[in-house]
Amino acid sequence: MKKIIAIVMALVMVFSLALVFTSCTKEPANEENTTDADNVVEAVEIVKLININLSDEEYAFGVDKAQPELLAQVNTFVEKILKDGTFDNICNNYFGDGKPVGVTSAELDETKDQLVVATNAEFAPFEYKEGELYYGIDMEVAALLAKELGKELVIDNMDFDSVCLAVGQHKCDIAMAGLTIDPAREESVTFSKAYYAASQQIIVKASDTRFDDCSDLAAVEAVLAALPAGTKIGAQTGTTGEAYIKGGSMGFDGLNAECVSYDSGALAVQDLINGGVDFVIIDAAPAAAIVSSVNG
Repeated sequence: MKKIIAIVMALVMVFSLALVFTSCTKEPANEENTTDADNVVEAVEIVKLININLSDEEYAFGVDKAQPELLAQVNTFVEKILKDGTFDNICNNYFGDGKPVGVTSAELDETKDQLVVATNAEFAPFEYKEGELYYGIDMEVAALLAKELGKELVIDNMDFDSVCLAVGQHKCDIAMAGLTIDPAREESVTFSKAYYAASQQIIVKASDTRFDDCSDLAAVEAVLAALPAGTKIGAQTGTTGEAYIKGGSMGFDGLNAECVSYDSGALAVQDLINGGVDFVIIDAAPAAAIVSSVNG
């Protein structure tokens, strides 16, 4: 009797699943009537970028103070790739129609002639990781620099606010992590010649209209100056965005708001979506990459 009941129940479950599958499955369209529009999934705007620069900055590489020869080599290399178009070609891999190139890191081995690069692979399009490969503008430059110097490349991935410290403690040769030139960081590293002009921008929810009428920096600053008490702004730990909110460093006065810090800009934007912060301030290029990714 138990066997009969079990068989009947199994048949009922199979039949039910079949009905569910049939009801949830769309019949294939006739190939003659199928158009490209049938296959297009519209992106939903979840967040938006306020495309007005809050600051003017320059990125550079942070070199170990104890290696002046390396600094000279890095400066010569930076001048070369900026002049011959190599850097533009790398940027095209992330901002244009080029294809990003994956970079492999060797294992640290003090018996070998290696270039040890400190980075934070949470800062696309300058550095990020997919599987075991590193990608990003800085990482492709790092690979070329190591080749130029005849060294094996080692990438040491760490928290952003540890990058300059690691170089200052001589644990790494150079910091390549979308670093804004800053006097406080110069206590740990010597900056190379600048290679990229950067700025800070704001990310808000798509439904947030507070900056919609802003056409220039003065208008954005007026909105920021009038923030209500209890406003929370997200930023990545140790970055210029965090300094912009808190003030007291990099020449920023700070905002009348609570700064909520995260390990990455992506985590800050995720918390924005979840309602944890009112908006996010991060570097413009990573901001654009995050917004594009979130909105699909």
